[in-house]
Amino acid sequence: QVQLVESGGGLVQPGGSLRLSCAASGFTSDYYAIGWFRQAPGKEREGVACVGVPDGDIYYDDSVRGRFTISRDNANNTIYLQMDGLKFEDTAIYYCAAVYTDPGIVASVGQVRPYTATNEYDYWGQGTQVTVSS
Repeated sequence: QVQLVESGGGLVQPGGSLRLSCAASGFTSDYYAIGWFRQAPGKEREGVACVGVPDGDIYYDDSVRGRFTISRDNANNTIYLQMDGLKFEDTAIYYCAAVYTDPGIVASVGQVRPYTATNEYDYWGQGTQVTVSS
């Protein structure tokens, strides 16, 4: 079974940077679409950065494009979200997510688009709090 554990959240001043990590275990192949989502109080959980399979096609929400970078280190089984130029509006609980994609389907279509909706993912971490405050 896939398990995801986030870390790296904390309190940071506006304009500062954080790097979130998501340690993954239980993967039996590299054919997992991944994503970072966030949820602020009173708001829906929204996609921040998502990657299709295989790596290469990346989605960023308009609010973070140019400031956030998603990456995956398959050798270390870790997913990262580098966050620069943080704003008050970035305050939220951040979650990493993954969903298995059949290798045969990936081979057939060449590349699967990033999934950007919460209901497209099967595995979720417990979340890590990011607070941007002066």
